Amino acid sequence: MSASSSTSRMTQSRKIHRTVLQNGLTVVAVENSAADIVSSRILINGGSRFERPGKDGVSHLMAAVLTKGTDYLSSQDIAEKVESIGASLGTDATTDYCLVGLKTVASDFSDVLKLAAEIVRSPSFPEHEVELERRLTLQGIRSMREQPFSVAYQNLRSLIYGDHPYGESGLGTEATLAEMTRDDLWTYYRDVFRPEEMVVSIVGRIDPEAAIAQVEAVFGDWTPTSAEGVDSSTQNPYRPQSLEVVPPTSQPQLTVDVQETMQAIVMLGYPAASVHSSDYTALKVLSTHLGNGLSSRLFVELREKLGLAYDVSAIYPTRVDLSHFVAYMGTAPVNVETAIHGLQKEIDRICHQALTPGELQIAKNKLLGQYALGKQTNAQMAQLYGWYEVLGLGIDFDQTFQDTVANLTAEEILNTASQHFSAPPYLSFVGPHDAASMLNQSAE
Repeated sequence: MSASSSTSRMTQSRKIHRTVLQNGLTVVAVENSAADIVSSRILINGGSRFERPGKDGVSHLMAAVLTKGTDYLSSQDIAEKVESIGASLGTDATTDYCLVGLKTVASDFSDVLKLAAEIVRSPSFPEHEVELERRLTLQGIRSMREQPFSVAYQNLRSLIYGDHPYGESGLGTEATLAEMTRDDLWTYYRDVFRPEEMVVSIVGRIDPEAAIAQVEAVFGDWTPTSAEGVDSSTQNPYRPQSLEVVPPTSQPQLTVDVQETMQAIVMLGYPAASVHSSDYTALKVLSTHLGNGLSSRLFVELREKLGLAYDVSAIYPTRVDLSHFVAYMGTAPVNVETAIHGLQKEIDRICHQALTPGELQIAKNKLLGQYALGKQTNAQMAQLYGWYEVLGLGIDFDQTFQDTVANLTAEEILNTASQHFSAPPYLSFVGPHDAASMLNQSAE
């Protein structure tokens, strides 16, 4: 086997085998014989973070068309090959990566992996399929505009990130989709789909050495070319945009979107640490404490005690670059100002008052319990281990994350909160005109 490096790690009684092929592709394999199933995730370091200026949504459109034809197979051929053996194969594009996922019985894994490799290595992006997916994506964009939460969240990200892809919808905009061509898909594909930027994660009833050998058989000789057709196997010809976040001011920055809805959506947002920061786990605990479930602080204080909220929670997504921390509420329009004050009060509270031992332990237990529940199936494990690799965290992060959460102190969490949430928040509002007018007057 022509692999440049191989390592193994034990995690929760499972041995994780990690190998880097000579072309830079990383393979992670774990044997789990509980069921006669093998799941795999092919993750590519890309996503919307790698979109060139003015090409918002190209990663989503490219991923949607990826399975619609290759140099040798039509969309129908691919569908028949997958469905004839009861397998599943799909694609996705997120903020930080692109994905090809597959699941099949163990005896068919080799054939499905070969098919996935052909899709990844030689897509054809048929023009009629591009046009069909473009229309479907435009429908999705229009549908999102009818969802107040989606509108408020999109507007908040735009306020925080400006023109960076993190501030745009992964679907793109009607304007960018209207101008997008098949050549744009090819350019993005050649920028991003490269073996040194790729991780193949495999979990199931399969010997890890055999799994790695199968990956090398279908991907080991792959040396892509750049968008200009020049061999550039030693480096990625295009890197993502640098992230420059609009700095907070002495006054909250506000975005208002008037919609005559029955309830109003208010969101308080803060730039927050990336997954590579030492503050990441503390922010995850804070997000769990504030917004996870019926026992969370925001739910108890603002919904149960004050009756303000239809829906209330916190969001802290994992990002390879700067993330964001959001506290939000859906409330009656007449309660908008009270709701904002309530959310701000709870944010201020975690900045100045440490969690009690009981609160801290409950948040840790909840976070670690849900983390464990997210690793029950082969597909979940393949996703997690591949995700950690493509984010640059490595296979040890699975255990490191759990250990760090367990050892966090209330003082460390308090310090993290005060560092991240001391500045005035970015504020996003979606709701009726009267509530919006009151909010604008307050901001003035």
